[in-house]
Amino acid sequence: MRAGARRRKRADTVAAEARIVETVKAYIGIGSNLGEREHVIAAALDLLRAEDGVELLAVSTLRETDPVGYLDQPRFVNGAVAVETSLTARALLDRLLEIERRLGRVRGDGPRFGPRTVDLDLLLYGDETIDEPGLQVPHPRLAERRFALEPLAELDPALEVPGAGPVQALVAGLQ
Repeated sequence: MRAGARRRKRADTVAAEARIVETVKAYIGIGSNLGEREHVIAAALDLLRAEDGVELLAVSTLRETDPVGYLDQPRFVNGAVAVETSLTARALLDRLLEIERRLGRVRGDGPRFGPRTVDLDLLLYGDETIDEPGLQVPHPRLAERRFALEPLAELDPALEVPGAGPVQALVAGLQ
């Protein structure tokens, strides 16, 4: 190998090792209203912790909440999770949906907003606004949902919801 080729190879190796992985802070809503709700949420958090490219930063207090939309079902346990991720929003959503499947959730089975073993919703992805088929961020009903806003306010009282304003003001507007 010529010296110039060796230098290029070394420079390429150093550049690859020095590559900085960009991360984004994202917030995930978590809930369950079937079975051992707290155990299902704990299992979902364990699976989320094990995901490559996802670092769990904080988990809100879990709270029991009334169902919204479809009322003839058990009460929920809801909370929120802050993560730092190197995944794209789409890849993170795909991982969340896979965790739901692994824990027995079958989407499209039963009434819309009906009972579920686990629900993992991508609420916020940095300060991005995304509107693609199957992916909307901020979550399209976030500003209307106390059960999602209160845990977010607990995790970060200064948090801003892109296009909607401070999470604290959104919570206050629901009272």
